[in-house]
Amino acid sequence: MQMADSTLSLSSNLSDDLSLLSPTSSQFSSSSEFNLDRDLLPEELPVVKCVARARIPTTNNTEIFLHLYSNNIDKKEHLAIVFGENIRSKSLYLRQKNETQSDRMIRGAYIGKLQPNRKIADFDELKKIGLKFNEKDELIYDNRTSYNPENPILVRIHSECYTGETTWSARCDCGEQFDEAGRLMGEYGRGVIIYLRQEGRGIGLGEKLKAYNLQDLGADTVQANLMLRHPADARSFSLATSILLDLNLPNIKLLTNNPDKILAVEGKNRLIRVVERIPMIPIAWRENLKEGIQSKEINGYLRTKIERMGHLLQEPIRI
Repeated sequence: MQMADSTLSLSSNLSDDLSLLSPTSSQFSSSSEFNLDRDLLPEELPVVKCVARARIPTTNNTEIFLHLYSNNIDKKEHLAIVFGENIRSKSLYLRQKNETQSDRMIRGAYIGKLQPNRKIADFDELKKIGLKFNEKDELIYDNRTSYNPENPILVRIHSECYTGETTWSARCDCGEQFDEAGRLMGEYGRGVIIYLRQEGRGIGLGEKLKAYNLQDLGADTVQANLMLRHPADARSFSLATSILLDLNLPNIKLLTNNPDKILAVEGKNRLIRVVERIPMIPIAWRENLKEGIQSKEINGYLRTKIERMGHLLQEPIRI
């Protein structure tokens, strides 16, 4: 009986807290809280630097080039997972003072493929093509050696999700979206996944686990963040904008259901142009498919994203 009274008290307290977060409240209105205003985006973008690049053969028989980035706004190492050898980072390929060709190969600033006894980073002996640089030691982009930036490329801006990517969580579709983006880019042979280290929509893993407990007590994913005194979405995508500019990819086809992400990655001055939005439909919602994530938690999570965060998805009619 004592346990039942304790549970009733907890449920009552949670209901009181949830009533403060009602969608009818002007403070937390879904029609205003989650819509980005382009004019409020930062005027100045973060400074990013690609410090290393390496070829990664994958388990699905495609190759990626993993780029690791430092920046001037946090101490985290963000990533660009690049499908395509000829997509080149301006900061990585910039010639550094007193560095050797061997130094450049070790950093990943080379053309073609590495192989034993290779001596020159800037020239591909197999294809007989080489990189060119201007008087400032900056890479000159040439369609023979580098991706043509006029051609829109498939891009996914992905925020770190330890639970969805590593512990097989059925609370969200993050892991599924990451895998699907990689599958599509592998099929196309070109694409970039910008991997930002902003776990739990920017609140960190510890706070995210607390939010999960609140969800089990009856809150939705938005309410749980607000009850922990966090924004519904604390992420920033300005780093993604800077990384895409560093990769010389101003025109993109963005894999997303989130309209705010389109505005955010384009930035205040629209230095990135999203020429097409490609929806990420949950595998379990596709016609005649019984695969994908199947749980009451994922259904509630996606419904909240649609109803409270304005995501561009339509829940299927279940007969």
